Amino acid sequence: MRLTVYLAGEIHSEWRSDIKEKAQALNMPIDFVGPMEDHDRSDGIGEEILGKQPNAVYRDAAASSFNNLRTEILLRKSDVVVALFGDKYRQWNTAMDASAAITLNKPLILIRPEELHHPLKELSEKANVTVENVDQAMKALAYIFE
Repeated sequence: MRLTVYLAGEIHSEWRSDIKEKAQALNMPIDFVGPMEDHDRSDGIGEEILGKQPNAVYRDAAASSFNNLRTEILLRKSDVVVALFGDKYRQWNTAMDASAAITLNKPLILIRPEELHHPLKELSEKANVTVENVDQAMKALAYIFE
């Protein structure tokens, strides 16, 4: 059995690389997908496709439509979603992706540090499992293959 895992969360740290390296070291049969990790490309894709927009609001709206299209397709093709909430960056994209996973009935592993327990309590209750770090998420994924 091979799984496709969507890695939802901030794109500014190396947490995805950490998960991918750990999965490879454990010979886990997983294909990883996720949001566009090139921040400039993600922000500029609307203008790249549609042309120059009249202002920043239209530029953001154009980019969002293409990013939402990409995210929905990849989420729908995924078997599992891992959503990381860190403590450094704004987390609205993570919340959007985790909520979409729940709406699409995709199994969800939510990673959030203990200090984010209270603000994420409702989302955590909707997730299949909630863990506090990447290592615990990897153990949850590994358990699937036992």
